[in-house]
Amino acid sequence: MKYRRLTKEQFEELHQEFINFLATQQVTADEWENLKKNKPELAETELDVFSDLIWEGVLNKAEYLEHIAPQHMYLFHMDDDQMHAIVLNVKHDVDITTEEGYKWLRENLMDDRVEFLQADKDYTDDKNLDKFKMIEQGAVITKGELYTYFDNIIN
Repeated sequence: MKYRRLTKEQFEELHQEFINFLATQQVTADEWENLKKNKPELAETELDVFSDLIWEGVLNKAEYLEHIAPQHMYLFHMDDDQMHAIVLNVKHDVDITTEEGYKWLRENLMDDRVEFLQADKDYTDDKNLDKFKMIEQGAVITKGELYTYFDNIIN
């Protein structure tokens, strides 16, 4: 398994897609029930393969990632060749993950206590695995509104 198995809730959401996946493997509903009962290790393998396929599709489309912590905001644009990062460091006793803290940040962007950094980084041999590791560390896939907003301010 390259990534991680989908959660029970994710499998429930993707129920129809999983049925279609099994159909492409020429596994009927009865055969699936039989697999789960009599060959659970094979059923587990099918769940893992499906999970990897879903992750691969999601990661291929992921263009922006964000990780927001109480004093830091990490914004990433994942282009074809490398990832671009914008990092905001807040050197003030405020938690920007709260509504009040985020309001303070918006009102004090040019304050000396707000530091902007930018960096570019090449991917390893597996761009999607790089994205996945960031997600496992707390990043979330976004549409990139914050990245674009701060990119326009900085550049």
